[in-house]
Amino acid sequence: MSRVWLVWGVGVAAYIVAVLQRTSFGVSGLVATDRFSINPSVLSGFVVLQIVVYAGMQIPAGALLDRYGSRAMIASGALIMASAQAVLAITESLPLAYTARVFVGVGDALTFISVLRLVPQWFAPRRVPLVSQLTGILGQLGQILSALPLMLLLNGPGWSFAYGSAASLGMLIFVLALAVIRNSPPGLETVAAPAGLREVGKQIRLVWGRPGTRLGFFTHMGTQFSTTTFALLWGIPYLRSAQGLSPAEAGSLLTLSVISAIIAGPVIGILSGRFPMRRSYLVLSIIISNAVMWTIVLALPGPAPSWLLVVLVMVISVGGPGSMIGFDYARMFNPSTSMGTAQGMVNIGGFLASLLVIQAMGIILNVMGGYSFDAFRVAWLVQYPVWGAAIVGVLVTRRKARKQMGVVLRPIRQVWRERTGR
Repeated sequence: MSRVWLVWGVGVAAYIVAVLQRTSFGVSGLVATDRFSINPSVLSGFVVLQIVVYAGMQIPAGALLDRYGSRAMIASGALIMASAQAVLAITESLPLAYTARVFVGVGDALTFISVLRLVPQWFAPRRVPLVSQLTGILGQLGQILSALPLMLLLNGPGWSFAYGSAASLGMLIFVLALAVIRNSPPGLETVAAPAGLREVGKQIRLVWGRPGTRLGFFTHMGTQFSTTTFALLWGIPYLRSAQGLSPAEAGSLLTLSVISAIIAGPVIGILSGRFPMRRSYLVLSIIISNAVMWTIVLALPGPAPSWLLVVLVMVISVGGPGSMIGFDYARMFNPSTSMGTAQGMVNIGGFLASLLVIQAMGIILNVMGGYSFDAFRVAWLVQYPVWGAAIVGVLVTRRKARKQMGVVLRPIRQVWRERTGR
């Protein structure tokens, strides 16, 4: 049993550091503006390019994961990100910095689904939903590392020391992954058959053709993008420039975001396990609550009171663990031999939405003259079409998934009484 938790623990540590690397530009955006002498549109291009690569790599990463397993993928991802962050620490060249962020996206793409793949390999099926939630929410501790320690290093020793430290953590994970992680328990190893491009293409079409995969895609898309956009780039500039918060106050709200996700994750995991056929209602509730909170904040004619910003951050942060439900759908509708591909497809959803929103916001901010209250107020409106598309996608694919399974749902009140005895 101890080995199970050790393997999983190193996997989670790899994901924590990957999130740190992923979100590092979110807290250093204003510093990067000065270092590279760039405007908001160019700044957003850093993160958009990173996410384009991350999203574009999901299906290839899933196919590679099905072929080579978690250990090789996690170690490779850590090494690639560490090398990229080391380059970013020393360069002042804008093209080279862009290239470095591209490779951060590549390494990041190899990491999360590989860590998530360890869970059903090492844990009993009844524990998989909860441990998967814990994997996702504990990984967000990397956001705390970027919101507080990395920000302090940026404001203290400076850019090179901060990014050099991030690179060092990546190298540590590379060594630990090779030393500790194994793809599966001894005696339960699976050997993947070599597959050519034609076989891989056929598998991709087959996996996407399953309605549960598409349901997972739209679930991830609608729940995750708002908090990702906030954490990856526009949260800190918005809180500081439009809402007038200090760096410490803005960093504290990002920390609150992680704490909120950690609290919400186990609750979502328990509800998902207890009511597996009702998870879509939970997904829709998360999407709608995100839209409602942003509507309240954006409707104000001036900066929001501190308590309302706290509530906003807490509500949108639930989208992080909520997006993990998408991976539950992938597991439910796909065999283990194509699990990596299915998880990669689901993971595209939220990050594809995020990159569209981040880039659109950067363009709007640039057109409207920079980081003003009115500019951000308009820029955040680009979230609403994405929420609408996700809701429609969940409703349509949910119906098809239920039809495929031959499921007829009983009233939720009846199910609750049977489960709780009340």
